[in-house]
This record gives sequence, structure tokens and C-alpha cells, in this order.
Amino acid sequence: MLRTDSKTRLDATEARLRARMVEALAGDANAYRAFLDELAVQLRRFLRERLRSRPDDVEDLVQECLLAVHDKRHTYDALQPLTPWIYAIARYKLTDHLRGRARREIASSELDHVVDAAASAMNDASDARRDVRRLLGRLPDRQRLPIVRVKLEGLTVAEAASVTGMSISAVKIGIHRGLKALAAMIGTPR
Repeated sequence: MLRTDSKTRLDATEARLRARMVEALAGDANAYRAFLDELAVQLRRFLRERLRSRPDDVEDLVQECLLAVHDKRHTYDALQPLTPWIYAIARYKLTDHLRGRARREIASSELDHVVDAAASAMNDASDARRDVRRLLGRLPDRQRLPIVRVKLEGLTVAEAASVTGMSISAVKIGIHRGLKALAAMIGTPR
């Protein structure tokens, strides 16, 4: 009985969302507002289940999904079910979010390793900061600037690319090579 109730509820949600989307695509602003409101509730539930360890990320991701649905609404085929289309977008956004977060955490841990290694060689934190700045100063701009912008100032890779005038790929490569060079500097006495 539970399975039938769940299926009936899902079918009713699909029918309601689909009808509102079709009306919205025909120009009904009120239907579109109602569609987005109900969709936000559905997406929140979907993402909350998948981001139990990161509840603070749910609302940002709901907004990203709503924007993606809004941007791609013209691609929806009204003859097809709506919820698989929506959840495909949500899964893509979730995957993209998790990949980005993993990359930031890995890169951050690389910098932490460099800072930790420098700090362990020094007696106090101010000496370590001075030494890290000195080491960063030894790097060429194409490596130093991406590290400073992304790792120390907290900009995204895209923002750092814009600020430095470098491509996104060049920023990523600069960070990787710069951190590798810093680690080598710390391991090699000067």
C-alpha cells in the first residue's frame, strides 16, 4: 500500500508540475510562479537527502537548479514527462557542485601542507607567514598570482582568471605548479 501511495503522490506531483510548466511556457506568469515555488520544495527535499553531511549547501544548490531550469525551460518538450528532465538538471548541478567542492578542498589541503611545512620549520606563526610570503615572492607571476588570488584571497578560479588576465586553465595550472614549486622550496634548504 505504501508503494502505491508513494507512486500516486509522485504521479500527482508530476501532473501538477507539468501542467504549470506548460501553462508557464504559454505565457502564464502566475502558473510559472506557482511552478517555481513547488519546484523549490521538491528540489530542496531531493538535495537535502543527498547532502546530509553538507546541509548549508542545500539552499544555494536549490537556487542554482531553479536558475538552470529557468535558463533551459525553452528546451523542455511538453510531450515528455517533466520530473526526469528536472532531476537530470538537479543531478548535474549536484555533481558539478560536489566536484568543485572536492577540487577546492584538495587544493586547499595542498596549500595547507605547504603552510604547515613552513610553519613547522619556524618558531612562531608570524615567522611562518613571513616565510610563505617570501617563498611566494620567489615564484613567477603566472604561479604566484593564481595562488594568492584563489588560495589566500578566496576567489574562484574564474574570478582569478578575470582579475589576472589569465585563462581559467592557466590559473589552474599555475596553482598546481606553484604549489609543487613551493613544496620543493620548503624541502630544499637555501
